[in-house]
Amino acid sequence: MTALTSLNYRKIAVLVATAGTLFWLYTFYAIAHVPQGDGTGFQWLAVFPLGMVFGLFFLPAWLLVAINWLPRFTTLVGLAGLIAFAIIWAELLSEFPKS
Repeated sequence: MTALTSLNYRKIAVLVATAGTLFWLYTFYAIAHVPQGDGTGFQWLAVFPLGMVFGLFFLPAWLLVAINWLPRFTTLVGLAGLIAFAIIWAELLSEFPKS
């Protein structure tokens, strides 16, 4: 048996989907604690691209994990979602007002 065949991709997919979901939930906390800036509340617009990443990558990943279908593909979808989160979050951090 090789190392790849002994991996349980369903468990890895669950871990990746859990990490993405927890990060998505953390972003609400982080955005709530961003300094007000000009007081318009426009920092809350950041939830839209983050929500789209969650909806496009992690909701399907959870569905595929639940029905135990294509676990390798599900893992790749989740990893792509984590990369998308990292890119968008890095951009948002540079746009948020500093304290």
